[in-house]
Amino acid sequence: MANKKLVSVEVAYALPERQQIIELQVSVGTTAFDAVKQSGIVEKFPEIDIDNAKMGIFGKTLGTKGLKPPKEQVLNSMDRVEVYRPLIIDPKEIRRRRAEKAASIQKAKGS
Repeated sequence: MANKKLVSVEVAYALPERQQIIELQVSVGTTAFDAVKQSGIVEKFPEIDIDNAKMGIFGKTLGTKGLKPPKEQVLNSMDRVEVYRPLIIDPKEIRRRRAEKAASIQKAKGS
Protein backbone atom coordinates (compact mmCIF):
# COMPACT_ATOMS: atom_id res chain seq x y z
CA MET A 1 0.00 0.00 0.00
CA ALA A 2 1.48 3.34 -1.05
CA ASN A 3 1.68 6.16 1.47
CA LYS A 4 -0.51 9.14 0.62
CA LYS A 5 1.41 12.36 0.51
CA LEU A 6 0.08 14.92 3.00
CA VAL A 7 0.31 18.70 3.25
CA SER A 8 -0.19 20.92 6.30
CA VAL A 9 -2.97 23.52 6.07
CA GLU A 10 -5.05 25.63 8.43
CA VAL A 11 -8.76 26.41 8.54
CA ALA A 12 -9.77 29.65 10.25
CA TYR A 13 -13.07 31.20 11.35
CA ALA A 14 -13.59 34.26 13.52
CA LEU A 15 -16.39 35.95 15.38
CA PRO A 16 -15.91 39.33 17.06
CA GLU A 17 -15.45 37.63 20.43
CA ARG A 18 -13.91 34.30 19.42
CA GLN A 19 -11.70 32.82 16.73
CA GLN A 20 -10.47 29.37 15.87
CA ILE A 21 -7.59 28.22 13.71
CA ILE A 22 -7.40 24.48 13.15
CA GLU A 23 -4.21 22.95 11.81
CA LEU A 24 -4.58 19.72 9.88
CA GLN A 25 -2.88 17.39 7.47
CA VAL A 26 -4.73 16.73 4.23
CA SER A 27 -3.97 14.63 1.19
CA VAL A 28 -2.33 16.31 -1.79
CA GLY A 29 -5.16 17.40 -4.09
CA THR A 30 -7.59 18.31 -1.27
CA THR A 31 -9.80 21.31 -2.06
CA ALA A 32 -10.48 24.25 0.25
CA PHE A 33 -14.08 23.05 0.72
CA ASP A 34 -12.96 19.54 1.66
CA ALA A 35 -10.39 20.87 4.13
CA VAL A 36 -13.10 22.91 5.87
CA LYS A 37 -15.25 19.78 6.13
CA GLN A 38 -12.35 17.68 7.40
CA SER A 39 -11.35 20.30 9.99
CA GLY A 40 -14.53 19.84 12.02
CA ILE A 41 -14.91 23.60 12.39
CA VAL A 42 -18.64 23.37 11.68
CA GLU A 43 -19.06 21.36 14.90
CA LYS A 44 -17.45 24.23 16.83
CA PHE A 45 -19.42 26.91 14.94
CA PRO A 46 -22.75 25.36 13.88
CA GLU A 47 -23.89 28.66 12.34
CA ILE A 48 -21.51 28.07 9.42
CA ASP A 49 -23.44 27.14 6.30
CA ILE A 50 -20.58 25.29 4.65
CA ASP A 51 -22.35 24.95 1.30
CA ASN A 52 -22.91 28.71 0.96
CA ALA A 53 -20.13 30.25 3.06
CA LYS A 54 -17.61 32.41 1.27
CA MET A 55 -14.07 31.17 1.69
CA GLY A 56 -10.66 32.58 0.95
CA ILE A 57 -6.99 31.82 1.20
CA PHE A 58 -4.94 34.46 3.01
CA GLY A 59 -7.57 37.16 2.44
CA LYS A 60 -8.21 36.42 -1.24
CA THR A 61 -11.81 35.34 -1.78
CA LEU A 62 -12.16 32.10 -3.68
CA GLY A 63 -14.32 32.22 -6.80
CA THR A 64 -13.27 35.81 -7.58
CA LYS A 65 -10.43 37.53 -9.43
CA GLY A 66 -9.39 34.44 -11.33
CA LEU A 67 -9.40 32.14 -8.29
CA LYS A 68 -11.32 28.90 -8.44
CA PRO A 69 -14.35 28.35 -6.18
CA PRO A 70 -13.79 26.49 -2.87
CA LYS A 71 -14.89 23.12 -4.26
CA GLU A 72 -12.29 23.39 -7.04
CA GLN A 73 -9.39 25.25 -5.37
CA VAL A 74 -6.69 22.68 -4.57
CA LEU A 75 -4.64 23.59 -1.51
CA ASN A 76 -0.90 23.94 -1.27
CA SER A 77 1.17 23.23 1.80
CA MET A 78 0.83 25.97 4.45
CA ASP A 79 -2.35 27.48 2.93
CA ARG A 80 -4.83 28.94 5.41
CA VAL A 81 -8.46 28.59 4.37
CA GLU A 82 -10.60 31.33 5.88
CA VAL A 83 -14.34 30.88 6.25
CA TYR A 84 -16.03 34.28 6.07
CA ARG A 85 -19.13 35.30 8.01
CA PRO A 86 -22.01 36.83 6.07
CA LEU A 87 -22.14 40.61 6.20
CA ILE A 88 -24.64 42.01 8.68
CA ILE A 89 -25.10 45.15 6.61
CA ASP A 90 -23.97 46.09 3.12
CA PRO A 91 -20.86 48.34 3.17
CA LYS A 92 -22.54 50.71 0.68
CA GLU A 93 -25.43 51.14 3.12
CA ILE A 94 -23.00 51.95 5.94
CA ARG A 95 -21.31 54.63 3.81
CA ARG A 96 -24.70 56.10 2.81
CA ARG A 97 -25.76 56.33 6.46
CA ARG A 98 -22.48 57.99 7.44
CA ALA A 99 -22.84 60.53 4.65
CA GLU A 100 -26.42 61.34 5.70
CA LYS A 101 -25.33 61.75 9.32
CA ALA A 102 -22.41 64.00 8.34
CA ALA A 103 -24.71 66.09 6.13
CA SER A 104 -27.25 66.54 8.93
CA ILE A 105 -24.49 67.54 11.37
CA GLN A 106 -23.17 70.10 8.85
CA LYS A 107 -26.69 71.42 8.30
CA ALA A 108 -27.24 71.75 12.08
CA LYS A 109 -23.92 73.64 12.50
CA GLY A 110 -24.75 75.93 9.57
CA SER A 111 -28.20 76.88 10.86
